[in-house]
Order: sequence, then C-alpha cells, then structure tokens
Amino acid sequence: MKVDGGISLDLELTPQSAKEAEAAGYDGVWTAETSHDPFFPLLLAAEHTTKVEIGTSIAVAFARNPMTLANVGYDLQKYSQGRFILGLGSQIKPHITKRFSMEWSKPAARMREMISAIKHIWGAWDGEHKLDFRGDFYQHTLMTPFFDPGPNPHGKARIMLAGVGELMTEVAGEVADGFLCHGFTTEQYLRNVTIPALERGLDKAGRKLSELEISGPAFVVTGTNEDEMEKAAAGTRQQIAFYGSTPAYRTVLEQHGWGELQDDLNRLSKQGKWQEMGTLIDDEILNTFAVVGEPEQIGPELSKRYGDICSRISFYAPYKSDPERWGRVMDSLKAA
Repeated sequence: MKVDGGISLDLELTPQSAKEAEAAGYDGVWTAETSHDPFFPLLLAAEHTTKVEIGTSIAVAFARNPMTLANVGYDLQKYSQGRFILGLGSQIKPHITKRFSMEWSKPAARMREMISAIKHIWGAWDGEHKLDFRGDFYQHTLMTPFFDPGPNPHGKARIMLAGVGELMTEVAGEVADGFLCHGFTTEQYLRNVTIPALERGLDKAGRKLSELEISGPAFVVTGTNEDEMEKAAAGTRQQIAFYGSTPAYRTVLEQHGWGELQDDLNRLSKQGKWQEMGTLIDDEILNTFAVVGEPEQIGPELSKRYGDICSRISFYAPYKSDPERWGRVMDSLKAA
C-alpha cells in the first residue's frame, strides 16, 4: 500500500514541503482545491522532487472544461516525467453555480463525458485519431497544428475520480484509472456500497477491480500524550460534523442508522453553530469514521480496515500536528 501526504499550497513554502515529504518516504504528494489553485503547487513539487507521484485530490472538474484539463494534465505529466495523477471531483451544485458560476446538470453523466473527452483529446495529440469528440455536454472538433503539443513522451497521465454517491462511483469504475474515496467514508460504506458500485462500472468497461487504483483518505486521531489526543479528536469531530451536514453525504450516515443526525447537523450549520455540531459526534461515530490510537497503533488498524481494498492511503488529520508524529504512523503502516 502506497502512503500519500500533502504539501503546502502556499507557493513560497511548496518546494520545501515537497522535499520534506519525499525525504520522509511518502510515495505521493497531493493538493486540494480549497483556498488556492491545486495545480500551481504541483509544478513546484515536480521541480523540487524526483520520485514522489504528484496529484490533485481533488481539482474541481466542473469549474473547468475538458480542453483546459487536458492541457494542464499534459504539461504536468511531461514536466514531472510521468509522475502526475489528475484527480477530479464534481463538488456540489451550490459551489459550481454560486462560487464558480458554471453549469450544473446530470453530474454523473457529465463527469463520464468529461473524462472520456480528456482521454480523447490526449489520444488526438498522441496521433491515435483526429480530434472529433461529440457529446451531450462537450464537443471538441477543432485542433490545428498550432494548438497541438504532439505526443507526450511520458505517456498519458492517470485520471482518478472522487465520489460518494453510487452513480458517480460507477462512473469511476467505467472510465477512470482510479478512485479517490472521500474522507467521509467508513469501512462498512466502502465494502457495502462503494465497491459494488465500482464493480458495476468496471463491468460496463469489461475491466476488473484489480485494474483500478483505489485511494483511501482516512481520518486519523493520534498523539503522543493525552492533550494531543484530545485536540486531535476535537478537530476530527468538527470535520466529520461538517461533512455530515451535507445532504449529499447522508447515505454514509444512513448505512449506520444515523440518518437523523444529518438533519440535526444540517440545521445547526444553517444557524452557524459550527462548534456545537462537533459535540454531536460521539465516540462511537468518531471511531467508526476515524482510526484512533497512538502512532504505533494506527498502521495495523488501517491495514485491517482497508488493506485488502486500497492500494494507497493518506492521513486525514484536521488538526495541528508535527511531522515526527506522522513519521511514526507511516512506519507503523509500512511495517503492518
């Protein structure tokens, strides 16, 4: 199982954080599209590292179009000498329409077409066919030599898709090279809902589950003393509550019989009572979503939960911590 980490999105700090992640033994470093662009830091990470894979987890697909994603994916794949992974996610409707001012409709069907279009564009640049993609949402039919970068010497980048709902997860199995599990995922949901949905998509494409790379970001609550553990647990409860307030993620809670919790969290979020939301995440819920324990205990438990499913794992820790703590966690995971 590969172990992934994050890097600073502050461009002044990105080079050093990427170097440190590689030196610490991480197999990949990832960015997220939150308060900064997710692609610029990866260019710097590629420049200042030689081995680690670099990827977006995630870039918001519907804030862009297939051609712009194909361009940035091509360039990062070429500059990193084949280490780039284009991780995409749909986001939810309010962000697409109100934050990015872009269209929203039939997200699963649109995502299937978007990934297919990106791969078609890369194929056209590789000389496999003429650019002629005609879909319901995207059409790409014009490519002159002036705009054609030519074949990528390092091949096509891998595309991984994030999802929670069954339809989007099926799309990942059908057209993507890998699947990015959302942090708001439990082992039970992963086994009972996610994997069957991936397999339905894979069946459509005539592929097997072993051909799909699955990445599992896992909430981890750890520390070397009681104070660190309490702070880690508090931060994680807040993040679980934040995700749980989103109606699109209700199905995860319902898998455990906690559907009504989503109503309570959503109501409190609309009132701006973010701190109070975290108090609704009791120990049972915390331990279901997160692996809780001392650093040396985390690796064996992660392997037990996800080792037979995920080919790569990352630590989701919504709280301040130190690199040494995560070094011990990574050592425990690689030794498990």
